[in-house]
Amino acid sequence: MDEILKYFPNLTEAQIAQFEKLEALYQDWNAKINVISRKDIDELYVKHVLHSLAIAKVQPFEPGTYVLDVGTGGGFPGIPLAILFPETRFYLIDVIAKKIKVVQAVADALELKNVKAEQMRAENVKGDFDFIVSRAVTNMPDFVSWIKDKIKKQQKHALPNGILYLKGGDLAEELKDFPKVSEYNISTFFAPDFFETKKVVHLPLKHKA
Repeated sequence: MDEILKYFPNLTEAQIAQFEKLEALYQDWNAKINVISRKDIDELYVKHVLHSLAIAKVQPFEPGTYVLDVGTGGGFPGIPLAILFPETRFYLIDVIAKKIKVVQAVADALELKNVKAEQMRAENVKGDFDFIVSRAVTNMPDFVSWIKDKIKKQQKHALPNGILYLKGGDLAEELKDFPKVSEYNISTFFAPDFFETKKVVHLPLKHKA
């Protein structure tokens, strides 16, 4: 938790309380439904929470923003971002029902009014979003094919509407067909060694009527 406060020192009391509750909530749920690997649960705040919040260092969300989290798993990056941006709406989806059950339970326990969680395939989602976030659920070409028609036309951020993707390693081959893509090294924001090869990838996408 100290790592969160170190990089996000302006949290409200309510946000600090919500972040502090995450560890007990995930340990409790993980004992019942394995949504986080056993070795990672002890490093929840660095490997999951702080990793999710790297997106906020690349593009903070304005009030009224609508964000889709595809393949959210146990709620990452959506839940930490929803705590950080209470005036942004988050729609968290995953194809695995038990994972959505955990996400909904965590959101309820934290009283997050800005989170909706649903078992859903990305291709079947209705609506337009400012940003679509995810944590390495698949390669970028496939991901784009799932969500390319779900981007809002109206812009209100420094970065154009599109994808904000958490991924690691050398992405040159995977991203070669996307000339407008930008990569941000998370190690420029956060010190832990875990982030050495981790990136936030931004891919602008146009609205398709």
